[in-house]
Amino acid sequence: MIDLATQTLVFLAAAAFVAGFIDSIAGGGGLITVPALLLAGFSPVEALGTNKLQGLFGSGSATMTYAAKGHVDLRKQLPSALMSGLGSIAGALLATILPGELLSLVLPFVLVAIALYFALKPNMNDVDRAQRLSPFLFGLLVVPVIGFYDGVFGPGAGSFFMLAFVTLAGYGVLKATAHTKLLNFASNIGAFIAFAFVGVISFKVGIVMGVAQFLGARVGAHMAIRNGAKLIKPLLVLTCIALAVKLLMDPAHPLRTLIGT
Repeated sequence: MIDLATQTLVFLAAAAFVAGFIDSIAGGGGLITVPALLLAGFSPVEALGTNKLQGLFGSGSATMTYAAKGHVDLRKQLPSALMSGLGSIAGALLATILPGELLSLVLPFVLVAIALYFALKPNMNDVDRAQRLSPFLFGLLVVPVIGFYDGVFGPGAGSFFMLAFVTLAGYGVLKATAHTKLLNFASNIGAFIAFAFVGVISFKVGIVMGVAQFLGARVGAHMAIRNGAKLIKPLLVLTCIALAVKLLMDPAHPLRTLIGT
């Protein structure tokens, strides 16, 4: 692992605080922390592994805040959390043999579609609606798939959880956000276990960033609880678009390679 100067640690901590704030409301914190880790000199796999460690603090902080305010029943959601964690472990362990290029190619367009859905769908608020899947089927069929994706690739997993909770589970926006952070926390645990197993995590950096992420997530979650859909919805739309643009701007993105730019 690389040895970082104090100013670099301060930079990473600041990035983690901002990421925790945004991620607790709309997801997409990895959009900030993974590039920051790469800029600090980490290899891609070390950046992903260390990001999962620091992400535990942020998603855990947001989960505790939402649960303390009664927006998520931790005991009732434990089976879904377990499925998310197991899916993430499988995804992280199989990351090296899955078609990452295909995921990179398709993901920006999926994220734009999610952004348009939340931006244009009328009556997108904090009121619960009729569910299309029972909680049992949702936890069995949908949750582990998104958890698997979070382990194998990651960007946009929170947006996928949000979309699933709103469209399939019938949750209002604030309730969906609260439950998304719980399942994100579980998938972070799963991926962290897998990355720790192969020894690609910088614990010193991950813990420093994690403390900052914890504080940022706590501030963000309290703001989301106070403001509900009127804050979560636009920030979710902006995060999805920003993540899609970032992926498309990557020189290694398959689409840019395909068109020769």
